[in-house]
Amino acid sequence: MTTLHMKDSRDYLALRVEELRVEIQRRDTDALASNTGAVYSDKGTGQGEFLLPMWGRDLILTWPEFTGRDAQTGDPLPTMTMAMLSYYFHISDGTPPAGTWIAFTELPDGKFYTAAFQGYTGNELTKAFGNDLDSFQAAAQLLGGRQETLGDAAFAFQALPQVQLLAVGWQGDEDFQPSYRVLFDGNSSHHLSTDACAILGSTLSSSLIAQRSHSDSY
Repeated sequence: MTTLHMKDSRDYLALRVEELRVEIQRRDTDALASNTGAVYSDKGTGQGEFLLPMWGRDLILTWPEFTGRDAQTGDPLPTMTMAMLSYYFHISDGTPPAGTWIAFTELPDGKFYTAAFQGYTGNELTKAFGNDLDSFQAAAQLLGGRQETLGDAAFAFQALPQVQLLAVGWQGDEDFQPSYRVLFDGNSSHHLSTDACAILGSTLSSSLIAQRSHSDSY
């Protein structure tokens, strides 16, 4: 991606965050907290804060400004993170997780982008881990994954209070190559757009591969 296109992308995201912020500010704080699984603290005089975890890290969103910071460091949240949280607060309707897993193609309009999504998620995981399921399991556990019974190795990850993803791997043999996929909870579309789900899938895959690379460096 060129520098110009990266700047255009950042500008678009910042603009979209601002548009969503205006719409979110019209909502009731109790409803927002209930729908998203966040905890709202009323600070008085119309001020407050939402606290919620993203990928296991606590984040704070101010109210009514709807600006974000890391709860531990106090650092402002990157534009991409704010965009994800803005979509989440705007879309989430409180539907609980389904407890079942679906492929990206089963998300709204997901079938049009399934090949691309698999290319930068499952295929990249296959390149990184192949038949080394032990390394995949170690990387998943380091990221806080919860072991599930699917494929030959599978781990669920809590991206947001109402949004879960699953990374699953299948061992290869003389007839089949090893393969990996990223799946989503069946009710993910009640909380995020398909584009946002794609970003989460990419983030998870990159994080798992980064853990593998980090382990290999020792």
